Amino acid sequence: MASRGTTETSKLKQNLEEQLDRLMQQLQDLEECREELDADEYEETKKETLEQLSEFNDSLKKIMSGDMTLVDELSGMQLAIQAAISQAFKTPEVIRMFAKKQPRQLRTRLAEMDRDLMVGKLPRDLYTQQKLEILTALRKLGEKLTGDDEMFLSTNAGTALSQFEKVSTDLGSGDKVLALASVEVEKAKQ
Repeated sequence: MASRGTTETSKLKQNLEEQLDRLMQQLQDLEECREELDADEYEETKKETLEQLSEFNDSLKKIMSGDMTLVDELSGMQLAIQAAISQAFKTPEVIRMFAKKQPRQLRTRLAEMDRDLMVGKLPRDLYTQQKLEILTALRKLGEKLTGDDEMFLSTNAGTALSQFEKVSTDLGSGDKVLALASVEVEKAKQ
């Protein structure tokens, strides 16, 4: 009986990760199909997905306030949701890898992007945006960045990524993350 609740905690965590994966996949699919949708349909679907993320964030807040053993594990998911809501990260694939704490996959994605840029398969502006997201995610995961990567971040970081950096510096400040996410959700609804 000493392990009472561990199975339930594990199942809860698995369900939350699956729900987050589903919402991130929904965002990624939406971006990939953007050309096929008219502007109103795209905006409406994106708004609905952001509302679902907001509801998911509210659920995480309730869970975190009542079960302190899950706080550390849920903080990564909460930051990923906050990033999606605040639009700091525009690439759902990066958000998903960040939420799952997958620095190796992030570095692999970065190497693929470097190659795609060299062969002209990836436009420079998209490369810059996604590289910023990946480097920011790696930094937040505690990964060591090269001097060139640090220089790239300082040269190209925009307001949204700076805001994400500022708010997410202290993982213990869940209220700050939730407050920023709430403000961003309200902006997205308008």
